[in-house]
Amino acid sequence: MDPESDANRTAVTEFILLGLVESPELWPLVYVLFLFAYLVTVGGNLSILAAILVDPKLHIPMYFFLGNLSVVDVGCITVTVPLMLGRLLTHKCAIPYGTCLTQLFFLVLLVGVDCFLLTAMAYDRFLAICRPLTYSTRMSQAVQRILVAVSWACAFTNALTHTVATSTLNFCGPNVIHHFYCDLPQLFQLSCSSTQLNEQLLFAVGFIMAGTPMALIVTSYAHVAAAVLRIRSVEGRKKTFSTCGSHLAVVALFYGSGIFNYMRLGSAKLSDKDKAVGIFNTVINPMLNPVIYSLRNPHVQGALRRVITGKRSLT
Repeated sequence: MDPESDANRTAVTEFILLGLVESPELWPLVYVLFLFAYLVTVGGNLSILAAILVDPKLHIPMYFFLGNLSVVDVGCITVTVPLMLGRLLTHKCAIPYGTCLTQLFFLVLLVGVDCFLLTAMAYDRFLAICRPLTYSTRMSQAVQRILVAVSWACAFTNALTHTVATSTLNFCGPNVIHHFYCDLPQLFQLSCSSTQLNEQLLFAVGFIMAGTPMALIVTSYAHVAAAVLRIRSVEGRKKTFSTCGSHLAVVALFYGSGIFNYMRLGSAKLSDKDKAVGIFNTVINPMLNPVIYSLRNPHVQGALRRVITGKRSLT
């Protein structure tokens, strides 16, 4: 190999995150919008968590998982948005290589936990509706804690695998990321070494870590739907299925945006659509989840009112 060529292939020590818009005139508007979204998301999810903690009526498995999901949603938006807001304030777009990989690790970790928690919630609905007589024993506090612990363990393994695999790539050419955070598709685009093995690893692990939970969710709700259809009264059907509607909406949003984001790795150029999906994954989803879960849930609404007014539950 040509020595002069080797000298020119300097290892990248930092990346340049261009953010959502490149025009400095729009930065103040973007800052205000994302600061508002961040405060609303953190406030909404922490309010849900506080309501679940203080209201004894919500001390049941479904809300235990929802409380954990709220913590993960706060973490997911905190991994990406505050760093972007800091860059908008300082007008410094550079992010060190190590910080980029750290952000990637925590983002993949939290998205993975989100995925497994949604699966645990689907399993909970399956047991509650299809196996009501054994529900209390099959979904005991010990089982709940085990499901959450396994969710974190599997997600940690997944995140560590992808982060280590990404760290083996060589970055010696362009270092400009057309996004507001570090993620696998953007880093694959910038690598000057082959990413074929990394992409195969992403698809293989993704099939196991995301495909399996999705199959379990679909199976759970197929049984739930069959059980609901056996209920004779229309009112009974609506009441039973209403407990699943919010979760189904969150699952659809989560998997829809996730599939679009990671199944397009073969595309020659990442577009503004990827930025939009990134916003949806890390900002809109965490912000909508408290709204979706409380919109048609009188128990959560009542608990939130008691948290805001300082009143305690009578039970």
